Amino acid sequence: MMALAVLLGLLAVALAARWLLNSPMPAAGKIVVAKSDIDIGQRLTPALFIVMDWHAPSVPKGAFTDPQPLNGRVLRSSLLAGEPVSEAKLAPAGTLGGLSALIAEGKRAITVRVNDVIGVAGFALPGNYVDIIVSTETAPDPNAPQARAHSISKIVLERILVLAVAQEVGRDETKPKVVNAVTLEVTPEQAEKLDLARSVGALSLALRNQIDPAATTTTGATKENLLPAPPAAPVVLRAALPPRPRLQQVRAPLPVQHRNCISVINGLHASQECF
Repeated sequence: MMALAVLLGLLAVALAARWLLNSPMPAAGKIVVAKSDIDIGQRLTPALFIVMDWHAPSVPKGAFTDPQPLNGRVLRSSLLAGEPVSEAKLAPAGTLGGLSALIAEGKRAITVRVNDVIGVAGFALPGNYVDIIVSTETAPDPNAPQARAHSISKIVLERILVLAVAQEVGRDETKPKVVNAVTLEVTPEQAEKLDLARSVGALSLALRNQIDPAATTTTGATKENLLPAPPAAPVVLRAALPPRPRLQQVRAPLPVQHRNCISVINGLHASQECF
């Protein structure tokens, strides 16, 4: 029985090995991948790529099989070493390298001056979205008596894409970087608002979540709603007291004076004398 079990085991191994050797190999294709890391906005040359085998069913859509058509094209997103390059990651043919290749169709790039506080302590990096806040003073109402200007802070633009910080457009950095200028991608209308906002007041950037597209509607912050006046003291109503009765002055009676009197009889006439 032991010998029969060993014989059947060897037979099963031989049949499995024969089946594996005779089974068809999966089809393999060749695609172009990056030889090393390539930064966003860089003009490409065939020397930056190599051709390697790739499992045919998992070849990315739009992948290249020859590096020659990539000559002179510009990247719209960074590539890591060994990552396939596709048409979706390239700027349109004829685009010059640099920041202009990153601007979407119909958009504009505008740069604003920032510092370590306005620039969210260096966390506003390329690829992030920010809201623009302007702090200024409203014009006084000429029709109102004793009108005066009021300070206000208001969000004027929402979900604005950061294209570059200073002169760098790389999106792979995650460490904060304090710079003095931030380049934003805006529509022509937003560019007009942003240019006016930075001329009438101070700008601040508010970093927002990458996947949060919701718009917010605010009325702005003023000194009146930031520091509301303290509530007035409650008025205590006292019950009306009844009128006080008028006191009548009573004069004390004069003291009675005791006098001594005598009667005088003179003939038929009688009189009384007091002293």
